[in-house]
Order: sequence, then structure tokens, then C-alpha cells
Amino acid sequence: MKRVIAYIDGYNLYYGLRSKGWKKYYWLNIQNLASQFLRSRQILTATKYFTTIIKYPDDKRRRQQVFLEAQKTLPDFYIFYGHFLSDTITCRKCGHTYTTYHEKMTDVNIAVELMQDAFKDQFDVAFLISADSDLVGPISAVQRSFKGKKIICIFPPKRSSYALKQVSNGVLHVGRNELARSLFPDQVIKDGVTLQRPARWH
Repeated sequence: MKRVIAYIDGYNLYYGLRSKGWKKYYWLNIQNLASQFLRSRQILTATKYFTTIIKYPDDKRRRQQVFLEAQKTLPDFYIFYGHFLSDTITCRKCGHTYTTYHEKMTDVNIAVELMQDAFKDQFDVAFLISADSDLVGPISAVQRSFKGKKIICIFPPKRSSYALKQVSNGVLHVGRNELARSLFPDQVIKDGVTLQRPARWH
């Protein structure tokens, strides 16, 4: 059997779903989603999810918290956290200032885990669910250093990268069918506590 580890860029996947207006698919069992792409004689040995905690608004923070708690019920599932970096922007025309936030560290965290797992011979095939071209470097490095390992890029909805297509061993796409087959039930039990699918995600 070929060992597969899935690496999921949480915000790349989220923004792909959001751009399609697919809120009903936000309540995703991420591990089940990765499993949709397994081929014969492949087994998913670990799922690694990369995200950043939302601090506000409070309703979004609570929805994300419930989502992450649901993921923690899955076996061999690991979450890696980045952080948000704030920037103050000043409008050149009116002088108004406002603050924007940029997610940081996800691509670095994915690169570190991918390289480390390859070095430790933890996978034969890596699924990378992302269309972030910043990951071209680590993919190329793994392929140069570990000849037998394959990296398959799986693009979220409305996301693609020509650069990733060029360096990966194959490209797949997250579609409506894969998403529909990968949802949690409306209620997930964790340590005796019921986690309810957010009402806005129907």
C-alpha cells in the first residue's frame, strides 16, 4: 500500500468555497475530503490542516472554534497554526486610515512539515490541497531530494496555479461531488459535548 499524507491549506480552501458561495460545504470533515482522492492501493495515514485563529468578529471566531473542535475528533488529524499580521493602510485620496489583516506562516508551516515528513520517510504520496504558488519551492526540493515520492496538487474550487501544475506529479480538483460526500453530520460529539453545525452553514 502507498502511504498518503494530506496537507490542507485551510484558508486557501475556505476562500475557494466562499468564492463559489458554497457555505453549505463549510461543515467539512477535512479527512473525508482528502480520502475522496485516494486511488487503489493508497491509504491515508495522516491529515495535516494549516490555519490561523480568527480573533474577531466574535461570531466568526465561534464558528471557527466549533469547526476546529469537530476536526479534533478525527484520528491521525493534526492542526498547525499561523497568525495574522496587521497593516495600517492610508487612502491616498481622502487620507482615511484602516487596518487590514494578512494570514502568515501557513505556507512556511506546510513547507516544514512536507520536508520533514519526506526526510523521515513518512509518505509515498503527498496530497497538497492548495493553489498557493509559494509552495513551488518546497515541492521542487522534495522531488529533487526524494526521487520516489510523489506530490499531487488538489486545487480548491475557483483556485488554480500554473506554477504548481508544472512542478507537481499530478493535479486534481475539489468539486461539488467530493464536498457533498465529505460533510460532518449536523451534530458531532466530542468528549460528551455536542458540536452543532452553525446555522449559517446550511
